[in-house]
Amino acid sequence: MKTKMKISHISKKEIAKGEEIIGQDLREGIFNLIKSEYPDFDANSYISLAELNQYRRHYLTSLIIQEKGELAIIDSDVMKAIQDNAILSENIQDEIEAEITFGQKIADKVAAFGGSWTFIITFFSFILLWIAINIWILTTKPFDPFPFILLNLILSCLAAIQAPIIMMSQNRQEQKDRQRSEHDYKINLKAELEIKLISEKIDHLLVHQNKKLLEIQEVQIDYLEDLLKELKKK
Repeated sequence: MKTKMKISHISKKEIAKGEEIIGQDLREGIFNLIKSEYPDFDANSYISLAELNQYRRHYLTSLIIQEKGELAIIDSDVMKAIQDNAILSENIQDEIEAEITFGQKIADKVAAFGGSWTFIITFFSFILLWIAINIWILTTKPFDPFPFILLNLILSCLAAIQAPIIMMSQNRQEQKDRQRSEHDYKINLKAELEIKLISEKIDHLLVHQNKKLLEIQEVQIDYLEDLLKELKKK
């Protein structure tokens, strides 16, 4: 009794004996690919070996394209993270200077001048000039005779004013250092989180790639096994 030949669900033609493939024996990815083109294709439907090989090539191509697409998405996310970090890493000096009041600017300039060699040389030159004027130039009627009480008063007032101004500048410098430390902390924290996120993405990508590569190899093995069967028959 002659066995009835199977009909291909795709081409609607009879399939040669030994080349019929039932839907339930197909891999899930290939089965879904066929079903996307033929919605009524089910586990009991048949296709020929040649048609299966054709869909295998389509499926391999789609896997490779999908891999390239996922790599592009990862690259895009990394670039976006770097750009965001650049926004966070903008020059903090401009931000600090923008918050300084007029009094703080004066305190910083006074403190900077008071701690320079220019101030020391000017200060001692003024004292020597003051003494010289009152001892040698105005010998008969000096406006501040020895022991230079007026000079001592001026120096005392200068020290009394200069000390709190320098303290104000030091407090301002501590505030700058604190703002820089907070800014550095934010950058380091953001960098740590981004590195962790990128690491997780790379780990996920490697695992996903390994699965895809294994699936590709399995499909290729099936393809080769069928080719070997055909060669043996011939």
